[in-house]
Amino acid sequence: MSTPGPKVAMVLAAGIGSRMRPLTNDRPKALVTVKGKALIDHVLDRLHEAGIETAVVNVHHFADQMEAHLAGRTNPRVVIADERATLLDSGGGIKNARHLLGDDPILVANIDSLWVGGEVPPLEAMKRAWDPAKMDLLLLLVPRDQGIGLEGPRGFRQETDGRIIHMADDANAAPLANVGFQIMKPQLLDDQPEGAFSILPIWWRLQDEGRIHGVAMDAFWLHVGDPAARDEAEARLT
Repeated sequence: MSTPGPKVAMVLAAGIGSRMRPLTNDRPKALVTVKGKALIDHVLDRLHEAGIETAVVNVHHFADQMEAHLAGRTNPRVVIADERATLLDSGGGIKNARHLLGDDPILVANIDSLWVGGEVPPLEAMKRAWDPAKMDLLLLLVPRDQGIGLEGPRGFRQETDGRIIHMADDANAAPLANVGFQIMKPQLLDDQPEGAFSILPIWWRLQDEGRIHGVAMDAFWLHVGDPAARDEAEARLT
């Protein structure tokens, strides 16, 4: 039985996708296909399964293609957040769409994360772990040996109470990696300036306050960050 959770999602789909070239020479990264389905549709299908009713999708690179592709989508309903003028980064993109997101906790999703297997669907695990009384943001994580395409500085260890600590100086030894999905209170951005900014400083502030938690998936994570990873993800998806 599904656990109640957020009804609105912010899908971060505006990036250039430079590491995915040449596949993004004529399309946005979100429309690169894996097993015949665009990345954005893989993500929107998972969001629908998790009870999301409205997905706010930001667009920039080949924005007209994105709008045309998403025009017929009803489950979930898609609302476009236009970033044609300039890319706004992770925090700025969510802040730009703040008027579309409402005031209840939202689910934030990247478009290059897929997964296979596992006993509990990862987004269901997130909903079960979410506790607004003790957290303002919840990251979906994966064990380091349980995925492909793990990279970057966003490695974490987890305390027994669920709080997570960033291991910036030794990310490769960090037991858990961020996979690009989070539940957050949108009010976290209300005091931020307009324009482009990263959400990461907000994470670090919440860490200091003990208000950022994590939940580890038991599925196998597929980070579709470049053409080789796309090919490997195709081989693993059934």
